[in-house]
Amino acid sequence: MALKSIKATDRELAEWFTKIKSGEMKLPRFQRYEAWDRKRISSLLSVAVNNLPLGITLILNVGEEIKFIDRYLETAPNTNGRVTEHLLDGQQRLTAFWRMMHNNYEWETYFVYVPEFDKVDDSLHFDEITGYCQTRWPNKDRKFPLWADKPNECFIRGLVPSNLLKPGDIQVEIDTWIDSALQSDKIDENDDGYPKILREYFAKKEILKAKIVELREIIAHYNLPFLALPEITPKETALNVFINMNTNSKPLSLYDIIVAEVEGRKGESLHDLENDLDVTHPKIKHYFDLSDLILMTSALLQDKIPNQRGMLDMNKSTMIENWDNLVYGLKEMAIFLESQGIYDKQRLPTNAVLAVIASLYTLIPDSGDKRGALELILKKYMWRAFFTERYENSTASRAFGDHKILKNIFNGSKKENGTDYKLEDVPIFSNDYKIVEKEELRVVKWPKGENVLGRAILAISNYLGAYDFADGQKVSREHLQRREYHHVFPDALLKEAEIDSFLALNCALITNTTNRTIGRKDPLTYLEERYNWTSKDVVNHRLKSHVIPIDELANGGYEALTEEEKNAKIKIDFEKFIDKRASLVHKAIIILCEGKQLELNHIY
Repeated sequence: MALKSIKATDRELAEWFTKIKSGEMKLPRFQRYEAWDRKRISSLLSVAVNNLPLGITLILNVGEEIKFIDRYLETAPNTNGRVTEHLLDGQQRLTAFWRMMHNNYEWETYFVYVPEFDKVDDSLHFDEITGYCQTRWPNKDRKFPLWADKPNECFIRGLVPSNLLKPGDIQVEIDTWIDSALQSDKIDENDDGYPKILREYFAKKEILKAKIVELREIIAHYNLPFLALPEITPKETALNVFINMNTNSKPLSLYDIIVAEVEGRKGESLHDLENDLDVTHPKIKHYFDLSDLILMTSALLQDKIPNQRGMLDMNKSTMIENWDNLVYGLKEMAIFLESQGIYDKQRLPTNAVLAVIASLYTLIPDSGDKRGALELILKKYMWRAFFTERYENSTASRAFGDHKILKNIFNGSKKENGTDYKLEDVPIFSNDYKIVEKEELRVVKWPKGENVLGRAILAISNYLGAYDFADGQKVSREHLQRREYHHVFPDALLKEAEIDSFLALNCALITNTTNRTIGRKDPLTYLEERYNWTSKDVVNHRLKSHVIPIDELANGGYEALTEEEKNAKIKIDFEKFIDKRASLVHKAIIILCEGKQLELNHIY
């Protein structure tokens, strides 16, 4: 249906405030949650107190039929009153306004900075009235900095708290704050020059009161105009207008758009479904943004490419109808990755495999020989994804291509000629994508960044347990939080010899305590210290779990050498170490890419 031309209507902030407070205005449930940071919120306050234009908002008038399930703005009271408006565009601005007027952010306190009141010589200074955010932090059950809660300390810095500008009758709150702000100016009638001092005190008080009144008038009468869709607007039309007329400086994400489409077609809250998924299976989000994982996997389940185009094209009703399947696949994906020593996205070589694995798990039975056979294929697929160039570029389209043939294999589908699909038909298993060679491993860079091969090399150690050198703790998701990227041959030692230390084969994940204990010590010195603490076999087992060659590591004795001799020996020792570790890692790669269980005795 075609709507009549809609003209903007003026509305002052005081009226917006009243509608939020009374519950007359609410948000459709599909709206995303707060997204503005303190810089944007401070900027909003600056715009308002200087009476500058802020743009236009969009509402949907609500009649007898409420088209969307709704919710209150963040921290607004639950009044259960009659809803007359749904806010379609402008929620970030109005939520920020509402919360600043109450100053109820947990770790930020908002002020209006008034230059003429600033008497402190510090870094806080602006040439004009502006919004200001003071970040807060906890310390011994108190919120620091302490001065931010003390009116006299705020006043001498030129700061008036934003909650004093809240529309409505709050005169008692204002008077109390002013008295506290001027407490250092309180006088005794016995003071010399008492009448003059008294006049100065009241003059100062009147100036402060007048400035607060002026700011309150500006805020109360600040115009934030809106467009209003009539209550007869069809649900689908309102959603389309919401998607197309997003005036926010933080544009709608693909997920925001799909949330709105799901709400419109199925009346389901994708936000609620996602929250339930996270509560029930909290490990999934460790591997990637949960919203993106949901969309990518849903696309593959509908045979769509897991990119923006495919996600927009997929049927949103089918997505919700398949929700239980999706949940099962993502849950099993997380369990599978953990069984392979992959614990989080920081150590995941490539996220391209996630949706493929999750989607394919919906085709795997709960138990039996078929489950074992299909999981073997998944192991081969995942490790080849890590150790070939298949996912270096165009990852979404390549994941889609691999998934398409793997799905046929898992379903037992036939080709047009009546023959079965085989692994060789899957692009990643073709001869076009060779497993990395040993020589290539030698030059792979540090695994801390988004380096597929670097992270993949480290993943082998985690698969084998990556026991800490000192405390012997096996790697786990929780223990990884205490681990650091350690140079096996110390960075300082190699720098002196002008050797690049930031190679994946010179890296091991160990605890921060162990890392600091080792410091700059050459490998031989550290090994001897470890052997004195516990048995040689125990230490060697820990090192082997990181695929570290013991003999080639046990080098040192550089102290008695000249600088030239030392550097030459370090270079020779490091080359031998890297070469041997590359050989061990390559053996492990071949075993894992065949889907086999990897044990230490397979490579040593």
